Formats: sequence, structure tokens, C-alpha cells
Amino acid sequence: MEALKTTLPYIISGISVGGQYALIAIGYTMVYGILRLINFAHGDVFMVAGLVMVYLAASMPIYIAIPLVIVITVILACVIERVAYKPLRSAPRMSVMISAIGVSYLLQNLALYITGGLNKNYPAIPWISDQVTISGLSTTRVTIITPFLTLFLVVILVLFINKTKIGMAMRAVSRDFTTSQLMGIKIDKVISATFIIGSFLAAVGSLLYFTNYPGVVPTSGGMPGLKAFVAAVFGGIGSVPGAVIGAFIIGICESVIKGLDTVLITSGVITEQIGLATFSDAFTFVLLIIVLVFKPTGLFGEKQTDKV
Repeated sequence: MEALKTTLPYIISGISVGGQYALIAIGYTMVYGILRLINFAHGDVFMVAGLVMVYLAASMPIYIAIPLVIVITVILACVIERVAYKPLRSAPRMSVMISAIGVSYLLQNLALYITGGLNKNYPAIPWISDQVTISGLSTTRVTIITPFLTLFLVVILVLFINKTKIGMAMRAVSRDFTTSQLMGIKIDKVISATFIIGSFLAAVGSLLYFTNYPGVVPTSGGMPGLKAFVAAVFGGIGSVPGAVIGAFIIGICESVIKGLDTVLITSGVITEQIGLATFSDAFTFVLLIIVLVFKPTGLFGEKQTDKV
């Protein structure tokens, strides 16, 4: 019972972090579903959203800064798609992937130039940054609301994809890009909508993530972006529910591993810290290797068949 009480805060924290990874992972999985492109710049768009919030909050009220951050992030993603990806639409996939990596390093270096590489403190957002106590556990309100907000946004997204005209077009393009073009679907409109949705969710994810981890540096999008990508692959890249479930699993496991020393000491298994938290990031990628070995399409991925 004591071990469960010790583990519970890490599980709650993991669910919260998993929700934040999920919002980033949806962007990866949607872009891949439409373009068969791993958008390596997506994590850096997430980082830019955090930096934009730092600078906007310093010069205007927070309730104006938040929607502006979302709008600027969406515009940035659309510009990246038009400038770096659209001209290469008929190019080999390797060319598009190299372009995505180039955009990623460009965003990081621009952020480094603007910030001088210094850590920028993310502003406290009223209400969600407040401390709350639930069943004797003290945590921030953002930790509690993140999973609920994530699930709400995912439900809205699934309804959008299944019930709206543009959503049905997205599903058609993800099934067969060439046939969709022949059937008169406006591919550019579908791709723009995909980037808008992905960047919107990344901006919301940045608000939640940096409220919990308030330091923003040019490389802040690197590890969350990689873990979100792993979550997308783990769940079955191209599947929105799979990306969300994969993100929650990774978030919970990562958080529990960080507190494993404390749990084992409380349980009497060990008597001193042995540094298991060091392996919390490595676990994510070990999990990816295991999944790819035994189920290459992920938990909910569909087996792809090549047309002859």
C-alpha cells in the first residue's frame, strides 16, 4: 500500500506528460498519413511556440498572448509546408526528409541567434499554473487538466475527420494520394488543413508542457519531439488513436522509471539510490526497437500493401 501511495504521483505525472506528447504525436501521424513524410521540424515548431509565448507574454496580457501564439504557430507551419515541402512533392521521399531535417536545424539556429542560447523562463499562466491538493497529493492544476483536455481535443479531431467534408478528403488522400487527385480532391487544401491541425495541437501542447517545465532553450523541442514520434510509431503511425495511446503509455512508463528508485526504497527492495532515472529516456527508444521487431506496423497500424 505504501509503494502504491509512492507510485501514484508518478503515474499522475506520467498521464499528464503523455497527454502533452500525444498532442505533438498527432501532428507527426497526420502528416505521415497524408504525405508519407516524417516532419522532423515538428518538434522545433513546438519549441518556437514556447519561445513566442515567452516574448509575447512580456509585452502584452496573457489572455491576448495565448491565442496569438497559436495563430503564429499555425502560420509558421503553413509557411514551412509551402516553402520546404510543397516544391518537393514529386521528389523522392529522401529529398523531402532531408528538407525537413534542414528546416529543423534552421529553426534551432534562428532560436539560438535570437536567444543567445540562454534559458528563457516560461511565464506562469493564471489558474493552470496554480498548486492544487488531491487526496493529499500536491501538484499543479495543469497536471490534472492535461489528460482531459487532450482527450477532448482528440474526440473533436476524430469527429472532424469522420464527419466533415475536409476530414473525409483527408481520409481519402491518406488511402490513395494519386486516385484522390484524379477524383478532384484539392490536395493542397487537404495538406494545408493537416498542417494547421497539427501545429494547433503542438501549440496547445507547448502551453501545457512548458507550464510544467518552464525553461525554454533552442533544443527544447528535440526530446519531446522524438518521444512524440516514437509514440506515433508505437501506436501505429497514421493512426490518431494509436498515437494518443502510445503517448500515454510512454509518458507513464517514463515517469514511473524516474521515480523507481524512490518506490523501491519505500518498498524495502533497495536501501539507497542507484540512478535508474538515468534510463528514463533510453527506455522510450528501447520500447520502440521492441515494437518494431515484433510488430513493425505498431499497435494499431495497418499493414501496407504495395500496388503493382
